[in-house]
Amino acid sequence: MPLPVIVPESATAILLAALFGYVLGSIPFGLLLTKLAGLGDVRKIGSGNIGATNVLRTGRKDLAFLTFLLDMLKGTAAVLLANAAWNGTLAGAAGAGAFLGHIFPIWLGFRGGKGVATFLGVTLGLYWPAGIAFMVVWLGMAFAFRFSSLAALTASVVAPIVVLLFSETLWGLVLAALAAILWYRHAGNIRRLLSGEESRIGSRA
Repeated sequence: MPLPVIVPESATAILLAALFGYVLGSIPFGLLLTKLAGLGDVRKIGSGNIGATNVLRTGRKDLAFLTFLLDMLKGTAAVLLANAAWNGTLAGAAGAGAFLGHIFPIWLGFRGGKGVATFLGVTLGLYWPAGIAFMVVWLGMAFAFRFSSLAALTASVVAPIVVLLFSETLWGLVLAALAAILWYRHAGNIRRLLSGEESRIGSRA
C-alpha cells in the first residue's frame, strides 16, 4: 500500500520534515567508507563522485555495494521515519530532502552524488512496487548495455509513471521532480553517451 497523503498543518512542518531528510541524506557514505578502508578520497578518482559507481572504481565491490545500500536506505529511512513521526505528506517532504541532501551535502560544499540510490530509496518508501520496477528496469538496461548512467536515467522515468498510474498522484509528481533533478545531474553522462565516450560498468576510467 502507498503511504497516505495527508495535508499538513503548516508550511513550517513541511520545511522541518525536509530539513530532517536533508540532514539524513547528506551523510556521504561513499566518502566515509573509502576513507575508513584506507583508500583515500574517492572524489579524487574516476568521475570524482561519492556514489557507488565511482566507489566501484577502487576495485572494492563490497564497498561499492555497501555504499549503494546505505545511500538507498537513507532515502527510505527518511520517508518511513517521517511518516511514523508525522504523516504522509511530511514523509514525502522528508524523502525529497534526503535526495537533495545526497546531491547537495552542506558538509562537502554542496557537491555530492548523483542521487540514483537515494532516489530508489525514496521510491521504495513512498510506493514500493515502483521501487521494484526501478530495479528491474535498471538491471535489465545495465545487463543489456553496461552503462550505469543509461540504466539509471531510464529507470528514473519508469518509477514516477508507475506511481502516477497505480498510486497517489502527489507521490508521482514528487518523484517526477526528483527525476528531473537526477537527469540534470547526469548532463555530463548524457553528453558522453551521445558521443560514445561514456564509461561502462566496471571500468576504472
